[in-house]
Parts: sequence; structure tokens; C-alpha cells
Amino acid sequence: MLLFICTLLLFHKPKAEDTLCQKMGDPNHALLSKDGDITIGGLFSIRSIEISPSFAFKKKPQLLSCSSVNLRDFRMAQIMIFAIEEINRSEQLLPNVSIGYKIYDSCGSRLSSMSATMALMNGKEFAAGDTCNRQSPIHAIIGETESSATVILSRTTGPFKIPVISHSATCECLSNRKDYPSFFRTIASDYHQSRALAYIVKYFGWSWVGAVNSDNDYGNNGMAIFLKTAQEEGICLEYSVKFYRTEPEKLQKVVDTMKKSTTKVIIAFLSRVEMVNLLEQLSIQNITGLQVIGVEAWTTAKSLITPNSFHVLGGSLGFAVRKINIEGFSDYVIKAFWDSAFPCSQTEGNSSQVKLNCSRYQDILVLKNYIEDVPEQRYASNVYKAVYAVAHSLHSLFKCKEQAGCKKDLAIQPQQVVEALKKVNFIVKFGDHVWFDNTGATVAQYEVVNWQQNSDGTIQFKPVGYYDASLPPDQRLVVNTENIIWAGGQLEKPRSLCSESCPPGTRKAAQKGRPVCCYDCIPCAEGEISNETDSINCKQCPEEYWSNAEKNKCVLKAVEFLSFTEVMSIVLIFFSLFGVGLTVLVTILFYSKKETPIVKANNSELSFLLLFSLTLCFLCSLTFIGRPTEWSCMLRHTAFGITFVLCISCVLGKTIVVLMAFKATFPGSNVMKWFGPAQQRLSVVAFSLIQVLICVIWLTISPPFPRKNLEYYKEKIILECSLGSTTGFSAVLGYIGLLAVLCFILAFLARKLPDNFNEAKFITFSMLIFCAVWITFIPSYVSSPGKFTVAVEIFAILASSFGLLFCIFAPKCYMILFKPEQNTKQHMMGKIQQS
Repeated sequence: MLLFICTLLLFHKPKAEDTLCQKMGDPNHALLSKDGDITIGGLFSIRSIEISPSFAFKKKPQLLSCSSVNLRDFRMAQIMIFAIEEINRSEQLLPNVSIGYKIYDSCGSRLSSMSATMALMNGKEFAAGDTCNRQSPIHAIIGETESSATVILSRTTGPFKIPVISHSATCECLSNRKDYPSFFRTIASDYHQSRALAYIVKYFGWSWVGAVNSDNDYGNNGMAIFLKTAQEEGICLEYSVKFYRTEPEKLQKVVDTMKKSTTKVIIAFLSRVEMVNLLEQLSIQNITGLQVIGVEAWTTAKSLITPNSFHVLGGSLGFAVRKINIEGFSDYVIKAFWDSAFPCSQTEGNSSQVKLNCSRYQDILVLKNYIEDVPEQRYASNVYKAVYAVAHSLHSLFKCKEQAGCKKDLAIQPQQVVEALKKVNFIVKFGDHVWFDNTGATVAQYEVVNWQQNSDGTIQFKPVGYYDASLPPDQRLVVNTENIIWAGGQLEKPRSLCSESCPPGTRKAAQKGRPVCCYDCIPCAEGEISNETDSINCKQCPEEYWSNAEKNKCVLKAVEFLSFTEVMSIVLIFFSLFGVGLTVLVTILFYSKKETPIVKANNSELSFLLLFSLTLCFLCSLTFIGRPTEWSCMLRHTAFGITFVLCISCVLGKTIVVLMAFKATFPGSNVMKWFGPAQQRLSVVAFSLIQVLICVIWLTISPPFPRKNLEYYKEKIILECSLGSTTGFSAVLGYIGLLAVLCFILAFLARKLPDNFNEAKFITFSMLIFCAVWITFIPSYVSSPGKFTVAVEIFAILASSFGLLFCIFAPKCYMILFKPEQNTKQHMMGKIQQS
């Protein structure tokens, strides 16, 4: 209702020029005032608790009253008066112009703030018959302390173009020149502080935080900027809650949320009053161990220091306005203020002030001899600069000159002061450069302070760094981490992560339905790596590289081939050389018994050639062992093909000799003259030359070559001999198989020929073993991976070679060594003679 009446009065226009000015309601007197040629208004929350009158509508409502002195804002009022009196004594600034003031107590209430604003703009008492001159009684207003109250003040005074200069209202919303064209401030916008909060969280490596803010213009706008910057910096919020000082239910929900949360880092974007309320509840519920990051509104507020507050807020970090010592202010607070500016100490003054009841000031008088807080005041310099900014703008408007003084007769309108404030540029006595940017604010410069406890138990706000928005981005935030005492008195920085960092070798996988800071660390797949912390994706290794065990580095793939040093190779080499040795022994034995019937039977020349070819077969298996090269690949396959054809050709020749020898026993048969020793040698040479020709064509068109097989195993390279031409290799094997099958058929047909020592039976058995080995070789060769493919081929070569050696020569050696009496022509031809 009061707000409606005040607004109605503001916009009500008189119908005629001679309309008399008339105030409605009881006058609202300034708490501190002084007359002057020009007047500056002041609005401060000197008391913090508003006592509302009764609205029973049975009698006229009384004026709003307040209690509980807010020491910080009382000092702001004192510094304002101190600065004004300093200017009034100056001969350089407004030399012949006196500045007056009217300072009202807004009680930290929006209703009281509106009432005080109306009282400032209404001006003096009117005598009967006075008319309105339509001029503002004040030229500027210093205030308010809080952003929400400043918004009300600026919106109310805006239509009248009265400049408002705040010393501590930091809401970014006030930077809108369209809505607040006459607003200025000697403190930076929360745009910078909100971003600095995100930067300091990022600086300490915290990515999982909680946030609580005041549910007003100050808290909501500041938190919105913080949330946006936090998202840009990769910081996640577990929760973001808010409450207002008059909402105990919401406050309880906020405390419950903080109690249940997992994060220990809390961003408290709160006004001082909300922080007091929150601190009280945290103390009652004994919630400790929280690393609170605060804002300038409460970080250095002495009112928060209570016997239990350090238990909750110890180790807190926050931004604070720079602390500046203003020369002479401490002495002024002790005596001069009480003697000259405090109403109850004055012996003379205007009638309205004399009539004031000093009981109104009893709670303030208690502070008369208390000055311990003066050196700790951080906003005093902002008020001081605001007063001097108004003075400098008026100095230019009054066209003041050092000798001639100022033109006092000029009628200065508030709008002129607004324009002059935009151009002020001066340095105050403590060295600060004062000017306003295009939003009406000053440069953002903060101290980073840490709540620490001294040895005597007192609490101090120790500077541990700074933030200066005027510097390059990488130099703005500086923090001396070693000087910080963390929450709970810890010397080690707390950790606040939803998920631990993913080490190299893993990648981040977001958890469904949770913030991006909450993720699982998934190991990289085989052949993929991540060589940095918190990698989003794993990178595929190049073709010839593979991931190491830790999956953080690509290393060259292990190259696999059948080397001479492996156990399997050594075993195969042993059997290869063992076969060579046996073959040599058999050769020596046969050579020593070359005149005996069993050696001479069935062409001893073919027998020695067969032993020679078997020796080559055993030795050719060695070419398959070792690192494949261009020459070794060509050698191993051609040597294998030719030596085996030579071997099978000899066996085939011996088989044909057996058949021909049997045919030669028939009367009138002269078959042996067509397949004598010369023809036998020629047949071996002819069969072998065909294989040689096949090999030459193969090597000419598409020879075998060493190849890195990357397909079979992903984690290693199989170094193998590529066949080059599969057709060529098939032709080599096919030709060997053809001769073996032909030999097997002929030997099978001759197995039952009458003879005490029919070699065809043993040839049949040897060919059966040979064919069985090579038939089973094909699927084994195809299915064996890597070096085992080579091992299978060597095994097939050795097995078939040993099969030929034992099946064909073992019976003869047995007879030579253990049955020499049977090694006679008569015995071997015995059955023929019997017939």
C-alpha cells in the first residue's frame, strides 16, 4: 500500500503552475544530515532488522523502525561524511562551494529503501504557500549496499535522471545502460567475479562442485554467469540451490542438499545476510569439512566471525575488495565525527534536527569508542571514491578555477551530473585511478583471501592471491597455494571430482543421465592407445604398430618367424640332421657292401642316387628356418620341389625295374634292354627336368617373396614367404603328387611278385606313408597360424623323408647287418628256383 501511494505521488502532475506543494504522511527524517550549497544523498543499511508497524487499519500507521546496528554500513556513512568534509576544506576542489548531505537508513529492507528514496527526492519541508520548483533537492545519491536494493533505488530515481553511485552493488544486471542510464558504481560488476570463481575452481583442478546463491538479483545474475563460465571450463555442478533470507523452509532444503551431496567444494554466491543464515544452520547441524568458495559480499564480513563459525568456514577461500587505508579516517572516527556530524552531539542545527529524539541513536552511541574494525574496512575506499567522483563532476559543471572559484549561481540539474560523471578521470590520494567504463563500473580487481586462525584463536582473512581483469587472460589469476590452509585445517588441497581422471590407456565414457564430469574409464581396445589423461577417444595404432600392455604407447609389432633359436626350431634341426646322419650311415653301409646281392639288386646306382636325394630332402628343410628373405623364399620352395621329385623319380625307377625284372623272366622276353641302366638314369633326369622347368617358369613369372602378414594376427606381424603364384606352387606339389601316386600304383601291382626280397612291398608301404603325410599336410598347412605353418611343412618333409628312408632301406640294412647268410643270390632267387 505504501509503495502504491509513493508511486502515485511520483507520477502525479499538478494541473496548474501555481499548485501548492504538499506532503502526505509523516516526514521521514534523515539519520545524518548537513546543509550545503549542493546536497548528496546517502542510503546505507545502517541497521539490519526492520520492525514493521501494525497494519490493522484502526489507526494511522507509524513510521518503519529498525534495530541491530550493521557496523560495516555505519562506517560507510562515516567515510561519506569524512570525504565530504575533506572536500569542503579543499581549496582545489569546489573551492567556494559547500557540499551537504542527507544519509538515510534503509534497514536492509526493500520497503524502507523505497521510503528513504522518496524522502531523498522530496526534499525540504514546505511553508504554507510555497510552490513546487520542480528541481531535485539532491544532485547524486551514494548507495545502496546490496544489489536488489540498488535496483529499486535506480529504477525509482531513473525517470528523474538522478545519478546513483553504489559502492558495493555488483549485480551484472545493473550494467544495462538502457534500464539504468544514470547508475554508476565504484566496484566492478559481478561479471568478472563470477568468471573468476569458475577460473579459481578450474585452477585447483576441481570439476565437481555444489552451488548455492541468494534468491535475489545479486545471487541469480551472478550464479547465471558462473554456471555459463563453469560449463565452458568443463566444471560440473552436482546441485545448484538458492534461498532468500525470509525463506527458512528453502534454507532447510538447501542444508539437506549440502548434507547429502558427494562434493566437498561449495560455491556460495550469497549476500552477507543469507550467508549468516546459512552459517547458523550449518553450525547447528554440525556440517563441516566443506571447502567454501565465497564472494566479496561476505568473505571478509566481520559479522560472520562467531565462536562456531571457523568450525564451518575455516579454510574458506573467496574474493574480496582490496583493503586500502585512507589517511586520517581512523582519527576522524574516534573524535571529529562524534563532535561535528553526530546529531546528539551538536549544540546547534536546523529546527528539525534539534527536535530529534536522541533515543533514536542510542544503539549507535555504543560504537563511539570502538575502532578495531576500521583498518579492516574494504568498501570504505569505494564510498570515498564515489563522493570524489561526484565532487569532480560538479567541479567541472560549476566551471571552477583555482583562483576565481566556482560559478555558484549556475543551476545544475542531476542529468548534467550524469553526463559529467561519464567523463571523470582522476587519481585519489591513496593512488587509485578513478574512471567509469561504458557500463558505469570500474576495473575488476580482487584479493583472494583465506580464512585462517591465528595462534591466539583469532580469525584473519589472509591474502593469498589476486585477480585483476585488466591484465592478459593468462595473468589475471595468481594464487600462492603454499600459503593456503584448507578446510578442516588441512595443508593438502582437497579433491573434488565426480569421477577420477582417466589415466593414459583408457578413455572417458559418459554415464547415462549424469553430467559430463561423471564418467567411466574404459580401457582402450587392443591396438588402440590414449597417451594423455582424460582422453575422449582412443587412437588406432599405425598398421605395423600395436599398443603396449598399458595401452598408452604404440610399439612396433613383434615380428614372428621360425628362428633358429626357438626350441621348436632346434628340435626340427635335430631331426633334420639326424636324418642326414642316418642317410649317410646307410650310404656308407651300402657302399661298403656294394658287391653284395641285396645292394646290387634293383639297380644299386638308383639306390645311391635315392640316398643322395634323401640327404637333400633332409637338408632342404633347414632352408625353411630363419628370417625369410627374397633368396631364401625362392630357394626353400624350389629346393623342396626338385629334391622330392628327384627322390620320387628314383623310387619310381626302382619300381619300374622290379616290374621289368619280373617280365624279363618270361621266355623270349627282352624287355630289360628297353629299360636298362641308361634308360633308368634318363627317366630320373627327365622326371626331374620337368620339375626344374616348372620351377623356372614359377620363378620367372611370379616368384615367392617375403611378406609381412598383418591380417592373421592383429598384435604381431607374421613374416612369411608368400607363394607369389599359387598356381606355380600347386603345380610343384601336383607334380610331386602325380609321381607319388604313379609310383604307389606300380608298387602296389608289383607287391606280390615271387621273390624272397620283393622291394615293391616296401616301396608300396613307403609311398602309402608319403601320400598320407602330404594329404594330411594340406589342411594342417592351411589352418596353422604363423610360424607353425612353416613348422608343419618342415614336419611333412621330415616325416615323408624318414618314411622313405626307413621303409625302403631299413629291411636291407637289417639283412646286411643281422642276416648276412641271407645276403646271397641263391637265397634271393630261391623261390624262382623252387618253381
